Amino acid sequence: VQLQASGGGLVQAGGSLRLSCAASGLTFSNYDMGWFRQAPGKEREFVAAINWSGTSADYADSVEGRFTISRDNAKNTIYLQMNSLKPEDTAVYYCAAVFKGTKLLRSSTRYIHWGQGTQVTVSS
Repeated sequence: VQLQASGGGLVQAGGSLRLSCAASGLTFSNYDMGWFRQAPGKEREFVAAINWSGTSADYADSVEGRFTISRDNAKNTIYLQMNSLKPEDTAVYYCAAVFKGTKLLRSSTRYIHWGQGTQVTVSS
């Protein structure tokens, strides 16, 4: 199983980025997916999650209304559209996979497959 995250970069505050995570080696539609992030010196934190069909999503309070998670099962890919970025969004962003129907998707310990991370830096 491989999850390949991409799309990170350097952006000014107020700008936008779109992250992608391409999955291979698994039956993608059998998995709910999530995005997490980790800033230097901080613990990994939940950002967003989406169910296997793309019909339900959940967001951390800190990104609600600014970020949108989506997926394309035909392309085995999930996305994270990030708008109105703030310096505090600076972190390495990770995508992760968990068997569909798993509860407590905000908990990183539930996820069984992880991508390598992509750096997002927001300058003030």
